[in-house]
Parts: sequence; structure tokens; C-alpha cells
Amino acid sequence: MSTLPAPVARNTRQRRRHIVEQLLQAGNVQVSELVDRHGVSAVTIRSDLNHLVAQGLAIRSHGGASLLRSPPPEHAIHEKDSMNLPSKDAIGLRAAQLVKPGDNIILDSGSTTMMLARQLREHRDITVMTNGLNIAWELANASGLTLRLTGGVLHPGSLSLRGHQAEASLQSFSFDTLFLGVDGLDLQFGATTHHEAEASLNHRMVERARRIVVLTDSSKFGKVSLHRIARLDAIHCVITDAGISAEYHEGLQRLGIEVLLA
Repeated sequence: MSTLPAPVARNTRQRRRHIVEQLLQAGNVQVSELVDRHGVSAVTIRSDLNHLVAQGLAIRSHGGASLLRSPPPEHAIHEKDSMNLPSKDAIGLRAAQLVKPGDNIILDSGSTTMMLARQLREHRDITVMTNGLNIAWELANASGLTLRLTGGVLHPGSLSLRGHQAEASLQSFSFDTLFLGVDGLDLQFGATTHHEAEASLNHRMVERARRIVVLTDSSKFGKVSLHRIARLDAIHCVITDAGISAEYHEGLQRLGIEVLLA
């Protein structure tokens, strides 16, 4: 006779994150199943679901909740390179204006941060660390900068390095600025990406930099991917295009985040 797995003890934040992951994967959750899985009362689970409803992530349904917004589709890096190219190029140019001689910066992997890398080729006296092989290749023969790679395990679809080695390589450094690409940015849920290992590495990057600058075209606003990188209170600046909605422009500024339009 089959038995249910033993409940996993989690605090409120961990439990709610796990519920969000289930919602993103399955599209809906049931109170009774969550009670069995987490070993808490139905009242507690209903409170969790009401919290997600208040965040705009879910809608209550009979006996549970359903996902209100679908996660954005995942694209390989060669597909991303040709998407929203004029906006990404302008964002990269605007971001490069923030980099000054003597700066130590991190460039996250991605197609928008790649546009920034191209603008940095003529910069002088800067140090760049990256987990993106395409970014490293772009900067490999740039004479005015020092280039460092994180190391780690290669994810072929994104040409990014990730994993324990990549995370450990950051521990002995302190950076002026992290330029971060995202798969989704939501006013309630924060900055997100498709892969757990990518989110974990990005979170370590956030911890090692004094200023966090998100580079994203406006198509990413209001999207929530499976894994959270950081809450918005960890972000200092967002560089995007003029397609940003008034809701997101005003919402980010209300949170104390500088919004720069490229």
C-alpha cells in the first residue's frame, strides 16, 4: 500500500516559495494536497494562498488556487540575440555610460548584457568578471580591461557558466556594480530566471556587488519565471526602453529604484 511522503518542515517564506514553484509548474494547487505536503493546517495554507493572490500571482479557485500569469517562454541565446535588438543595443549603450575608469564590475550572461560588453571594448582601466562565454569572447582582446571568468559548468543553451565552482569564485571579490539580465521582472515577486542554478549564482552576484543594475527590455515586465533571483528592494537601478508601462515606471520609482530609459 502506497503512503504519502513525510511532510517537509519549512518556514513561511520557504513554504510560500515552494507553493509558487508548484503553481508555475502545474498551473494550480489544492489546499488538501498542500496541507499533506507541508504538514501545516488548512488555515495556514489558505493564508499562504491569499498572500499570493494579494501579490497578483494567483487567483483563488474551488479548493485551492490557480496561476494568474504564465511564465515567459525560454529561448536559447542565439534566439535571444535577434529579439528586440534595437532596444537591447540602446540599453547596452546607456549602461556603458555608468562604467567609469577604475570600476570593478560583474556582467551576468545574457543577450542584453552582451550589448553592454560590446560597448565596453573601448573602455580603459576596468575589471570585468562574467559567467557568459559569449561575453568573455567579445572582451577577450579588449586591451583596456582585465577580464575574469567565474568558471563552472557550461549550460549550452545560454552559454553561461554556473554551479558550485562559479558561486565559490565570487567569494573573494567585492564589485562596484552588477549588471544583471533577467527573464522576468514583477513588482511583487521581483527579478526571476528560468533555471535554479542560474538564480543561485545571480543571487551570489547580488551579494558581492554594491550596486545592482538590471538591464531588460520592456517585454520582461510583469513576467514571472520559476526561480527568483532577488526581491526588488535589492535593486538600485533598471535600464529599459520607452515601452515600459506607466504602472511599472511609477511602481519602480515608488520603490526607490532609479529608472533609466535608453
